[in-house]
Amino acid sequence: MADNVSVEEFLATAVDAAKKAGEIIRKGFYQTKHVEHKGQVDLVTETDKACEDLVFNHLKLHYPSHKFIGEETTAAYGTSELTDEPTWIVDPLDGTTNFVHGFPFVCVSIGLTLGKVPTVGVVYNPLMDELFTGILGKGAFLNGSPIRVSSQTELVKSLLATEPGTKRDTPTVDATTNRINNLLFKVRSVRMSGSCALNLCGIACGRLDLFYELGYGGPWYAFDHFDILRSYNIHYTIDTVCLYDQGCRSWRFNG
Repeated sequence: MADNVSVEEFLATAVDAAKKAGEIIRKGFYQTKHVEHKGQVDLVTETDKACEDLVFNHLKLHYPSHKFIGEETTAAYGTSELTDEPTWIVDPLDGTTNFVHGFPFVCVSIGLTLGKVPTVGVVYNPLMDELFTGILGKGAFLNGSPIRVSSQTELVKSLLATEPGTKRDTPTVDATTNRINNLLFKVRSVRMSGSCALNLCGIACGRLDLFYELGYGGPWYAFDHFDILRSYNIHYTIDTVCLYDQGCRSWRFNG
């Protein structure tokens, strides 16, 4: 085990960091936001940056030899390489657009990879006080209680989550709307929460039956939640290879 530390200790440290970041999110949610644009509709706030700094500083204090990849750091300085070294992957504020508009589906997301394998995951929505945790092979939990995926096996009775993404060029928008049109004929209904992390946690606890998204926003959109989803051998399919080293086109999960 890396640094002779148990995975349970890694999880406890990540939970502490997530809850501290959650305090920043909760406070900032009710204040005036200072917003910057990473793209036409892709936003970043001072809260994103403050949360990433807090989480990184907290984790580095405990594990100074580990590697760190964060959404805002990567956006500012370019892609970071994922190695076999213990690596923390952080989305400090998933659902930034929700946060800016006062829509309470936001969270901080923290994952740990060991040998490039997602091993520990934490997703915390401070506005609803929901803490999702998972350790590979040891179960997934919501506020300390075990959770299970949906038992739904019929596509037509399934509740599916998806997201429109942040690109607004005509080919991407056309592909997105065509995809949604096609999906509506095949499932009971479609939801867009505005948070990839919370969509996947919705799969893990059975609130949602399926998730599908076109595109690859970065490892923080996958690795942290794989730990929760894979913690009890959830079935998932990946339309194309979805590795951090190579990127991917689309992925979906179901129970």
